[in-house]
Amino acid sequence: MQRVVGVERTETSGRSRTLWQALARLGPYLEGLKLRWTLGLIAAIGAGIVALSIPQVLQVLVNSLLDDDAQLSAVWGAAAVILALGVLEAGLVYLRRFFVIPPASDAETSMRTRLFDKLQDLSASFHAAWGAGQLQSRAIADLNLLRRWFAFGSLMLITSVVSLLVGFTLMATLSPLLAVVFLCAALPIMIIGPRFRKKFVYYSRASQDQAGDVATKVEESVHGIRVLKAFGRGDYAQEGFTEEADELRDLEVSKARTLAKFLMAMVILPEGILGLCLLIGLWQVANQETTGVTIGALAAFFATAAVLKGPIEGVGMMLGMTFTAKTAIDRHADVMDTATEITSPEAPVVAPERGVLQLEDVHFRYPDTKPGDRDLIDGVTLEVRPGETMALVSATGGGTSTLLNLIPRLYEATGGAIRIDGVDVKDFSLADLRSRIGVAFEDPILFSTSVKSNVLLGTSHLRDVDDPQDPHRDAAPAPDELDEVLRRSLTTADAEFVDTLPRGVDTPVGEEGLSLSGGQRQRLALARAIASAPSVLLLDDPLSALDVRTEEAVTHRLREVLNRTTTLIVAHRPSTVAMADRVAMLEHGRISDVGTHSELLQRSPAYREVMSASVRPISAEEVLSHE
Repeated sequence: MQRVVGVERTETSGRSRTLWQALARLGPYLEGLKLRWTLGLIAAIGAGIVALSIPQVLQVLVNSLLDDDAQLSAVWGAAAVILALGVLEAGLVYLRRFFVIPPASDAETSMRTRLFDKLQDLSASFHAAWGAGQLQSRAIADLNLLRRWFAFGSLMLITSVVSLLVGFTLMATLSPLLAVVFLCAALPIMIIGPRFRKKFVYYSRASQDQAGDVATKVEESVHGIRVLKAFGRGDYAQEGFTEEADELRDLEVSKARTLAKFLMAMVILPEGILGLCLLIGLWQVANQETTGVTIGALAAFFATAAVLKGPIEGVGMMLGMTFTAKTAIDRHADVMDTATEITSPEAPVVAPERGVLQLEDVHFRYPDTKPGDRDLIDGVTLEVRPGETMALVSATGGGTSTLLNLIPRLYEATGGAIRIDGVDVKDFSLADLRSRIGVAFEDPILFSTSVKSNVLLGTSHLRDVDDPQDPHRDAAPAPDELDEVLRRSLTTADAEFVDTLPRGVDTPVGEEGLSLSGGQRQRLALARAIASAPSVLLLDDPLSALDVRTEEAVTHRLREVLNRTTTLIVAHRPSTVAMADRVAMLEHGRISDVGTHSELLQRSPAYREVMSASVRPISAEEVLSHE
């Protein structure tokens, strides 16, 4: 059985980054997009400045109306100017969206595709340690948030700051005293701002991580729905999900309360200060000859304050959005910064395919193995000759599945050497190595596409024909050849049941093939391995879910196919072992004996015990009958 690597993942596994360091991580995704973002920023700032210019027109209008020689034309002229400014502001807002939304979407797509590419490169141990929901939330929710921040939050934060600076400057020209009084509202905000940032960042990270855990719960329950129903454990699953959902709710509420308190301060302080400014302003107008503040200037001051009300409140919201985006960047970087443990060499070796498989003193231990414990694979030495079928047998948990995973480098051997056609597997490019190997796992995984696409997944027409290191780059078969490969593979795996499906081989199998039975999924996975036409075929107990009749039919057909392919097959039943030319007994992490099925029955007590455990006790007469 496949063991899950016991790696503990901490929710804040990434190193601590400042806001500027986090934002700098976006640089590679914004190449070629910065010009449009800059134009969008200019449009946004321009719209803010135009909005602030309207109160200045209002000042001229009010003062002109109070003159003894005031004329109606002044009203119409001012109205025309204000209308023109309003139209200009609307046009700039449109340009802001026009310039920014496409690059924001492009950046999101770039981040998502690079993240997916990284996930493909990371080792199986990484995926065993991370919940699928955590990765999904990083690929979907976090990147959606970053797109919204890039297209709106980042621009509006800068625009709000610029508007406040310009607005305060204009206020100072209207009444320096009132501007200073109004500016006093910013001092308490400067004090509570750092505290707000610290708490909000904490709750933001915790809630986003918890959202990933909730997504994992949903995925596990959906995939395991038949088990939950069969055991009547729906209530148990509901209780576990409710706990996770309640924790997410509490974190979101705490985050909202933190933001609400900050926004309350951002509203109350300016509004309270404006009340004080009104009293002072009325006194200044009453003493206009001394203060120089006109009615028009006072009207313009409060009109400017009204325009600044949005940016003042927006700064708090945009700061919250910025810190949430910073958390999303950190979560994205946690994955992107993970070292890719298994890579292709800089100068890969290209060798002709002969199908020779050699394992020399191979060792492997999982990262969570305690110091002093022996390796799970503890010095395996074995050779499988071209065209030979060798069965690999061990007691349950003996490491046979793990050993198979080391050959295509799904996990990296911690010692010794594995060679195919005389070349160490580490010296092949990963594409070349895995094109030489076909694998059928005990727990078959199918994709939510058609039967045909699943079976032909590993055929040469899907290889990277642009990769100069791929020796099969010119071997893409024609469509009619693919149909022949498909039909032959399905027949060999006794998977012709697909012809009875609603759309035949074009029938979608549903997510992970759950619309099919376990035996049907296993036969399609076996057909997929056969269709890839590998020089080395690895089969991990591929017939365990089949009934006796189907197993016999598949075994008979496989004999015809395997005589041309080097095959290493993990087996636990005599019927599967019967396909093999030789059998290797894996015991205590080492190969304890190699021989035919009959020979091992005679001389290996451990082998007899494994075989008898899979069916019934083997009598002495049966042992002698194999002589």
